[in-house]
Amino acid sequence: MAPPLLTLSGIALTFGGRPLFAGAEIAVGKGDRVGLVGRNGSGKSTLLKIAGGLVQPDDGERWVQPGTRIAYLPQEPDLSGFATVADYVAAGLPSHDETDRYKVDAVLDGVGLDGGRAPQGLSGGEARRAAIARALVGEPDILLLDEPTNHLDLPAIEWLEETLAGFNGGFVLISHDRALLTRLTRVTFWLDRGVVRRLEKGFRDFEAWSEDILAREAVEQAKLDKLIEKETEWSHQGISARRKRNQGRLRRLGDLRQERAQQIARTGSVKLEAEAGQSSGRLVMEAERVAKSFGERTIVKGFSTRILRGDRVGIIGPNGAGKTTLLKMLTGQLEPDSGSVKLGTNLQMAVFDQHRAQLDPEASIWDTLADSGGDQVMVRGKPRHVVSYLRDFLFDDRQARSPVKALSGGERNRLLLAKVLARPANLLILDEPTNDLDIETLDLLEEMLADYDGTLLLVSHDRDFLDRIVTSTIVLEGDGSAAEYAGGYTDYLKQRPERGPAATAAAKKAERPADGGGGRSTAKLSFKQQRALEELPKTMAKLEAEIAKLESAMADPNLYAKDPARFQASAERIGKAREELAAAEEQWLELEMLREEMARR
Repeated sequence: MAPPLLTLSGIALTFGGRPLFAGAEIAVGKGDRVGLVGRNGSGKSTLLKIAGGLVQPDDGERWVQPGTRIAYLPQEPDLSGFATVADYVAAGLPSHDETDRYKVDAVLDGVGLDGGRAPQGLSGGEARRAAIARALVGEPDILLLDEPTNHLDLPAIEWLEETLAGFNGGFVLISHDRALLTRLTRVTFWLDRGVVRRLEKGFRDFEAWSEDILAREAVEQAKLDKLIEKETEWSHQGISARRKRNQGRLRRLGDLRQERAQQIARTGSVKLEAEAGQSSGRLVMEAERVAKSFGERTIVKGFSTRILRGDRVGIIGPNGAGKTTLLKMLTGQLEPDSGSVKLGTNLQMAVFDQHRAQLDPEASIWDTLADSGGDQVMVRGKPRHVVSYLRDFLFDDRQARSPVKALSGGERNRLLLAKVLARPANLLILDEPTNDLDIETLDLLEEMLADYDGTLLLVSHDRDFLDRIVTSTIVLEGDGSAAEYAGGYTDYLKQRPERGPAATAAAKKAERPADGGGGRSTAKLSFKQQRALEELPKTMAKLEAEIAKLESAMADPNLYAKDPARFQASAERIGKAREELAAAEEQWLELEMLREEMARR
C-alpha cells in the first residue's frame, strides 16, 4: 500500500456553536478512489475544504507530502475576475509559464468549451465544466471534488466518469450520483453525527455496511434504555420500601442518564408524502406529431406520445436540447408550431422548477410556506403548524424565520419540495429535483414517488434515480429528434438505435405515412367500433363543455342560497358527467390502441 500524500488527524471544528465533527481522520494516497458521503449539513464540504487547506480546523493536523499537487473543485465555482474562460482555467496551472498554455486548450477541448468566451455569459453547466477543466489542467496528484455533476447533462457526466476512471492520481469525491460513486470508488468515508468512519470498499457496499452499523447502534441504545428503566424502577422501590438510598446505585443511574443524554441522536429522516388528489381521467395528455423551433433551431419535430394515469415518464437529453420546452408543450403552457396536444380532465398540477423561481430569496422560510399569512400551512387539505411541517423536512426550529437566501442549495430544494408536496396533485412535474439532495433524501423521494398514485413527469440527469423511478423515458438527442423508450436510462441504452445514415434512413421511412401498397395490413375495426371511434371525441367534447358550464354555475357563492334545488341537481349531474367522460375516454383509448395495433400487423 502506497504511503498517503494527504492526511487529516484528529480534526475538530465547531460551527455556530454546534460541533460539526471531532477526531476526524482521513488519509488519501496516489491512486485512491474515495467517496465521502453523509447527510446534507453533516460537514462534508467543510471537511473537504480543510483537506484542501481552505479552512482551518479548531483542532487537529493537516499534513501534505512535500511536492504534492492538490486541486479542489468547489460546489459553487466563482469565475469572477477573469477576462476569459481560458484565463480562469489557466489559473489552475502550477506555474504561469506560457509554454503550458497548450494544456489549457487541450482540457477545454475535452469539456467542450470555447476558451475565448467571457465567464459571465456561461450557464450553470458550462461554469461547472470550466471549473472541472481548471481542476484537471494542473495534472494534480490529489483531486478534491465537491458535487462535480451538479448542473451537468448526461453526456458531460459520462465524460467526467470516463476521465476520473482513467485519472492517475487519487481523488476524494462528494456526490449524490449513485451511478458515479458505484463505478468509481474503492474506499468510502462516512461522515455521520460528527464521526468519520472508513469502509475499505466502494459505495456499492456502503448501504449494507451503514445499515449494519445503525442496527447495532439501535440494539445498544435499546439495552441502555432498558437498563435505565430498571434502575429507575429500583430507585422508586428502594425509597418506598427501605426509606434508605443506595447512593452508589443512584449515582450510577445518573451517569447512565447523562450518557444517554450525551449520545447524539441520529438525525431524523425527511418525511416526504404526496397525495394524488382527485383522480384524473384515464388519458392525462396526448401529443400528436408536435414540432417546435426557435428561429432556425429545431427543438423537436414530429414527436408523439400518449401518457395515461399513473405513468411515470422521464425526460432526458443534453443541456439545451429542449427538455423544458417539451415539458411546457406537454402540459399546455406552450403552443407547438405544428401538431396538437390534448390534456385530460380533472388535472391538478404541482410543479417543481429547477430554477426555484417559486422561492423568493428575500422571504423567510415561514412566509414561503404560509404564504397566506398566519402560522398554518395547508398540507394536502389539512392544517399543519409551519414549524411542525418544517421539521418533516429536517429544518431546525430556529431556521423558520431565516431568509431563503441563507439556505444551502440542498436546503432550498427541500424547501421547494415541502411547498410543492403540500398541494394535492394528480400530476407532478419535477424538473431536476435531485440537484444538491443527499443520498438519504433521494431514497425517501424515491419511496414517495413509488407510492404516488398520480402521474409523474420527471426531468433528471441522475441515471440511477431514473432507473429506479420511471416507467418510460423520452430522449431528446439535441438535433430535433425525440423518441420514447420503455423503462429507465439503462433500458434506453440497450434499446437506442445506432445514430448513423442507415438508422436515419430507417427512421425517415418509419415516419412516412403508409400508402396503399400490398404491404399494408388488411385487418381493420368493425363498423360499430369505427363508428364509436369517430363519435366518442364528439361525446367527450360535449361532456367537457357541460362540466365547464356546471362548474361555472356552481362557482357562484350565492347559488345555494338562491336556488338549493338547482345547486343539488348541478352537484349530482357534474359527478355523473365526470364519470361518463372518464368512461368515454377509456373506451376511446381502448379503440385507438386497437386501431394502432391492427395498423402495425
